[in-house]
Amino acid sequence: MLMLRPIFQPPITPMFRRSFTLSLFASILMLCLSAHVGAAAKGAAKKAAAAPTATKAVAGEDELLWRGDHITGRAIMDDLAAEYAKERKGRITLQPFSTVSGLDAVAQGTADIAGSARGKYLKRPEEAGINFVPVALDAAVLIAYPKNPVQSLTLRQVYDIYYGRITNWKDLGGEPKDIDLYGIAAPLDGVEFSVRDLVYHNGDQRVAVPRLYLNTVKLEEGIAIDPAGLGLSTLSVIQGNKGVKPLAIEGIGASTATIADGSYPLYITLYLAEKVDSPKQAAIDRFVEFLGTPTAKDILRKHGLVPYADAADPVGRAATRTAFIDAHLGQASVAAATPAAPTPTPVSAPRATLESKTRIAPTAETTEQARANLARSEAAAAEKKEAAAAAPAASTPDPKH
Repeated sequence: MLMLRPIFQPPITPMFRRSFTLSLFASILMLCLSAHVGAAAKGAAKKAAAAPTATKAVAGEDELLWRGDHITGRAIMDDLAAEYAKERKGRITLQPFSTVSGLDAVAQGTADIAGSARGKYLKRPEEAGINFVPVALDAAVLIAYPKNPVQSLTLRQVYDIYYGRITNWKDLGGEPKDIDLYGIAAPLDGVEFSVRDLVYHNGDQRVAVPRLYLNTVKLEEGIAIDPAGLGLSTLSVIQGNKGVKPLAIEGIGASTATIADGSYPLYITLYLAEKVDSPKQAAIDRFVEFLGTPTAKDILRKHGLVPYADAADPVGRAATRTAFIDAHLGQASVAAATPAAPTPTPVSAPRATLESKTRIAPTAETTEQARANLARSEAAAAEKKEAAAAAPAASTPDPKH
């Protein structure tokens, strides 16, 4: 058999194998780099083609700055702002802090719109040039610790609790514990103002609330770990929050149905506030128009709110509601001007860690820290009681001497 041999066959040495392997690796690497560069070039080309459209859309959008309380921010603005941006209608920057800070920012022109869980306060000149646009109806709710046995409060009990006349849960059908009443430190807070206006006919009524927080977010966190806690929030905010328990009023629970028909007595109105002569009036008007669309209304309903435009005769119902509250309180109690007990100096709440000159509690950074703070405050209270109990005994003369 004729065997064909190559004309030249180099010797296979270790150096040859190493050289061949390096050459093969280099070839594969070059192929991979070429493919990567090609893909990157295609991606860059696609982005470049899409860039003019995106720039054009952003350039045509309205830009508004919103400032207001945390209640309105969480209940209304978070999802509404996201949807507004999604529909390329405009971008809204949110700065949640407090009711007064939002209203003052609008009055000064440092914010375009504000959120408020109360209407205009006529005694504040800063609000004279602000227009309050009603957006939705919500329910102000008294919240307690989840395992608190109390289910409902009467309007009279609410009246007396905030006036310092009822200070123990046993007087409400609960366990014999002092009520840890929580409130908001910021002045003229929207929800608390609205409730005091309904109960006392004075939104700025002085009340006996010793534990103060900066906002309702931290207030709810405090009550969630305090078995004796009680404070105000709204239905829209506490939806799905198993850490707190909403209490009924006069046996009527807060719900979208009882808000809509006006049977729940402590329903409130959420507003969008705008400056009367705002330079961005056209953009604000477009956002207000958006709030009346089916999409915006669906967002409000998802949060347990009743769109104001869908409420039947809200003005007439408000008059009926006022008569209902007054009937349960009596004219004499409504006319009262000062609390039965003096308003105490604000003290640190369970989640507080800082002592300030005003002793208004800020908040702990973690739940564990909050529990430690609560344990320390309870231990300190127990020591004071023991000292008070021991004092008379020490001053009583021994009959043997």
